[in-house]
Formats: sequence, C-alpha cells, structure tokens
Amino acid sequence: MTPARLPDGVLGMARRGPDWADWVYRLPKLLSDLLEEWQLRMDGWMMHGFVALVVPVRTAGDTPAVLKVSFPEEETEHEHLALQHWAGRGAVRLLRADPKRSAMLLERLHQERLDLVGDLEACEVVAGLYGLVHVAALPQLRPLTTYVARSVDRLAALPRNAPLPRRLVEQAITLAGDFAKDQATTGTMIHGDLHYLNVMAADRAPWLVIDPKPLDGDPHYEPAPMLWNTRTGIWPRSIPACPAGWTWIAMARLAATAVTEATMPGATVCIQDSTACWCCPGIPSTKLGYAPSST
Repeated sequence: MTPARLPDGVLGMARRGPDWADWVYRLPKLLSDLLEEWQLRMDGWMMHGFVALVVPVRTAGDTPAVLKVSFPEEETEHEHLALQHWAGRGAVRLLRADPKRSAMLLERLHQERLDLVGDLEACEVVAGLYGLVHVAALPQLRPLTTYVARSVDRLAALPRNAPLPRRLVEQAITLAGDFAKDQATTGTMIHGDLHYLNVMAADRAPWLVIDPKPLDGDPHYEPAPMLWNTRTGIWPRSIPACPAGWTWIAMARLAATAVTEATMPGATVCIQDSTACWCCPGIPSTKLGYAPSST
C-alpha cells in the first residue's frame, strides 16, 4: 500500500525544474508499481536524499531491505553497476535493480553514519574502505578526465576579481589540463562521493559505503568529498574533542592510502580550486565530478 503523500522534501524537488516536477508527479505510481512487482511491503517511514526517495520495505520472505528510487540523471546512471560489481565487499549489497526506472532494492543498514565518530576514526574507516572499493574500472563508466577537461574552461572563465588567489587559479588550470591528458589518471573505479554521510553502520561489517557516483578515475580525487562534505559544513570542523590539528593529521593519513605524496599537492590544488569555482556566484560550473551533496 502506497501512502497518499510523499515526504515534503521529495515534493519540494519539483521546484528544481520541469524534469524534476514530472518525476515527482510520476513517483507515487512508480513506487506503487515497484512494490507490487517486487512483492514488497512498506516497513517504516519514507525517507529521501538529495536525488532519491528511500523506502524501508520487507521482501516476500520477510527480509528487511530498502527500496531506492532515484531521479534519472547522469550522476545516478551507473550506481547499480558499481554496487553489483562490489557484490557487498565494502559496500551496501544490491538485491535487485531496474536501471530503466532508476530503482534499486538494497540491503537495509543501520541508521548510524560515520559523522557520529571523531575525525581520526572516520578517516581511518574511509581509508580502509578505499582498499575494498577501488577496483578495476568498468567499461561503462564515464572517465573523470571528462569532468576535469570541463573544469579548465570554467576556471578560465573566472573574473580576475573572483574571491580566489589568481595564482592558484592559474595553477589549477595548468594542472587540470595535464590531468585531463594523462592516461594514467584512468583505470580505477572510484566511488566519487565517499564522505561521512555516505558510510553507514551494518551487521555484517562495521561500516559500508552507500550512494556511489562511480567514475573511471584516479584515487587522487577520492579524499576531496571528505573535505567539502563535513558535519558542520565548515572546514576544519570545530569539535572540542577533536582539535583542528588532529583533523589535518587524519586527512593526511586518509590521503596517504589513496594517493602518492608526489602528486597529492597538485591534485588538491586542482580539485579544490574547481570546487571554489562551483561556489562562486554567477559562474556556471560543477566540481571535478559532482557538486556537494548531503547524501
């Protein structure tokens, strides 16, 4: 049985534009059809992320699960492929998928997320997960270099009075151009949005990643979402139990597991300048990969 009303947060997605409004309008029937076809019954309040409706359900065999229905877009197109390839190794397990309807049935995890622990522990957890999810890239994935190449033009479009040091902008343009041409920056499947809120507690493992935005890319990119998705939205975080110095030490440990010391500084300048470009008013842009998200 489908509730008569979607969550307010999902209804509000209709204000993002005509395509979103159409998706929200069709969502109740889509949800009803999936529940019936997959023999699921609702088992809790509907939830949502930034681009998806998430519904706790139980299968015909009474197995707890969640039904995730996403807005169909480039960012979510290959999520099911990544989860299928990982097969539960370091990630939430995919039980069933319908790519044409951007729907997935996933194992149900606990509500606790990695933002509940300190910075040092969180970075150590994520560093350990890198070793599980960084595998050979699938041929269907878009290369990260595509997004890097786009960022060159967007960074170059920044006015000289933009609130960014011009020296760093010019350095990022040069580095981004080099990265976009470097074939060594492809070949690994990266999560693409691995941060505190995209790691959840589970029974079969202490922590598992969720919500991948998979790309064929370079692990140098992977620590960046930990910087721009924080508990308070401000970096470094002001947490009495974890001084800022500890936070930077934690990030250094995290970076060391994903990148080489020689190339990390350049990658950091490139990624963070592109991120800052995304934040500058009046400049149509996205980060290398995707914009900040809360899911």
